[in-house]
Amino acid sequence: MSAIRRKFGDDYQVVTTSSSGSGLQPHGPGPQQQLVPKKKRQRFVDKNGRCNVQHGNLGSETSRYLSDLFTTLVDLKWRWNLFIFILTYTVAWLFMASMWWVIAYTRGDLNKAHVGNYTPCVANVYNFPSAFLFFIETEATIGYGYRYITDKCPEGIILFLFQSILGSIVDAFLIGCMFIKMSQPKKRAETLMFSEHAVISMRDGKLTLMFRVGNLRNSHMVSAQIRCKLLKE
Repeated sequence: MSAIRRKFGDDYQVVTTSSSGSGLQPHGPGPQQQLVPKKKRQRFVDKNGRCNVQHGNLGSETSRYLSDLFTTLVDLKWRWNLFIFILTYTVAWLFMASMWWVIAYTRGDLNKAHVGNYTPCVANVYNFPSAFLFFIETEATIGYGYRYITDKCPEGIILFLFQSILGSIVDAFLIGCMFIKMSQPKKRAETLMFSEHAVISMRDGKLTLMFRVGNLRNSHMVSAQIRCKLLKE
């Protein structure tokens, strides 16, 4: 038994099988032994401190998360945050570019843009790609000077004000969400080392469970708190 453990380690256990109730008979006398991998038990708390307990059977759970949308976005994983970030900007850009294209289409600027004495709503906007480029130039404050809005288009001025307000709201919401998510030290536990084994010994006349915690970084942790959970039968 000890030789088997030295060879295969503690990840395997010896299981004794008998030939009763089976059509196969052993070739040698006595019970047969085979190595079966141990079934790994799921941890209640991971090594990094994350608790593996999930809440269930909570009524109106989705509506509660949506009611606090900002915190929900911050708590999402990075891949979902990046997906929502890109999707929101893409949809907003396409929507605003479509609005500029609709104004140019309803005014007839797409067909009269090359007329010399005609003043369009937005100069040098001939189709949807040019309307999209005009929106990007104004939203990103690039301003190449080739496409610009004129004073003959009051609906364009109103849309420009709406675009500025909407862009500020989207930037504040998404950039603030990404900034708060990056500033959260969720990976701080990666540089904290816990002792592999815990011991029980007498401390001040009482049996005490003890383990060691080490910090790999040179920075100090002020007012650190440690919570422990003990599971026993």
